[in-house]
Amino acid sequence: MIRNIVLDLGGVLFTLDREEALRRFSALGVPDVEKMLDPYLQSGYFLQVEDGRMTEPEFRAALSRSAGRELSYEEIAHAYFGFLREVDAYKFDFVDEELSDYRIFILSNTNPYVMDFCESDRFLPNGRTLSSYCVKKFASCEMGMVKPDRRIFETMLREGDMKPEETLFLDDGPANVAMAAEFGIHTYCPKNGEDWREPVRKLLAELNARG
Repeated sequence: MIRNIVLDLGGVLFTLDREEALRRFSALGVPDVEKMLDPYLQSGYFLQVEDGRMTEPEFRAALSRSAGRELSYEEIAHAYFGFLREVDAYKFDFVDEELSDYRIFILSNTNPYVMDFCESDRFLPNGRTLSSYCVKKFASCEMGMVKPDRRIFETMLREGDMKPEETLFLDDGPANVAMAAEFGIHTYCPKNGEDWREPVRKLLAELNARG
């Protein structure tokens, strides 16, 4: 019986647009963004802010140095939001209406800019925040580790009081779902922006029928 559903953000609840993010960071004068902004796992300064080794001010200072000019919080946030082609509001409605019997968690490789946005009244048309949809969110930048590191799944299971066999994990990163599966967690790997509602309905019915 499934009791817990863990959702990634980018590619699952957000439709991602890497090319727009690259364009915006390049326009700021940040070099080598093509190498650092990987669809699933960042590198360089972008990885360091996602895994918590850099604070937001440290990251902003590092990007400013690489760009050769002072970059504001707002400029960097705007560039990061290039990733967010769309926050898929209908999926949050699905979570709220059809998955209300499950314990919902978020597990995301993310950064302080996106987290701040998710907890603001600008996040969704109804004014609700990300936290209002879940029991707990596990954000890489706050945990000091990133998927697919085994430790992030160990921490999630422990702090979320989850049993792997009672948990379904949705993530668009093949390496992430593969690591989750090693723990015995049930998984579904949607494509970026996919409407995964019907596949998840069917998967939950199948898993729950097993008892």
